[in-house]
Amino acid sequence: MSTHKLRRVFVWELPVRIYHWVNALAIVVLCITGYLIGKPPAIMFGGEAHERYLFGWIRFIHFVSAYIFLFNFVFRIYWGFVGNKYADWKNFIPTNRKYFREMWEVLRIDILQLKGKEHLSVGHNALAGFTYFMMFLMFLVQIITGFGLYAAMSHSWVAGMFAWAPYLFGGDFALRQIHHITMWLFILFAIIHIYLVFYHDYVEGRGEVSSMSGGWKFIEEEVFVEEPQTEKKPA
Repeated sequence: MSTHKLRRVFVWELPVRIYHWVNALAIVVLCITGYLIGKPPAIMFGGEAHERYLFGWIRFIHFVSAYIFLFNFVFRIYWGFVGNKYADWKNFIPTNRKYFREMWEVLRIDILQLKGKEHLSVGHNALAGFTYFMMFLMFLVQIITGFGLYAAMSHSWVAGMFAWAPYLFGGDFALRQIHHITMWLFILFAIIHIYLVFYHDYVEGRGEVSSMSGGWKFIEEEVFVEEPQTEKKPA
């Protein structure tokens, strides 16, 4: 007879969890302030503009969040080389056939909602890892386009590193369009990401949601229990 036992496994280290929540907060702030910068609200005010400085504060918050987003992203790349096996960069880039097979299995689970094949990996499953890799590329595009736009109005050496971006992308207008479209891709990803996290937490029951706060997940192990033998009564 076999039964199932749950074993706790420490998956997400503290630096990974901090990165995740700082990144999520920075993206939310960047999307809100970025949208307002792209379409400034028409706020009627009878006094002098400097008395409110609303748009200035929106831009300031956007730029500060952009620096936090940049350095947080750089830290995550670094941690992909020094962190534990669940944070390793190899989890995000397809390197073998097994990776692609697991991606296909996860797609079948997510789309067809199959039961009994949920426990494919402890950390990121292959599809999630590859999706995050694509998001990292989008992060890079957003950093290049954002700081490329900022370089013309900033004396910061960080922004100055991206002064070449307008020339590469064909000017500030094209740069701004790419930056704006990528923002909407972030929003679309966030909606799908939140849904799938809760869905996998429900299907797998391994603490998917709470793991990004405490770092622990649960693995279901099959344990074989020997059935007690009953003595046969003499006829």
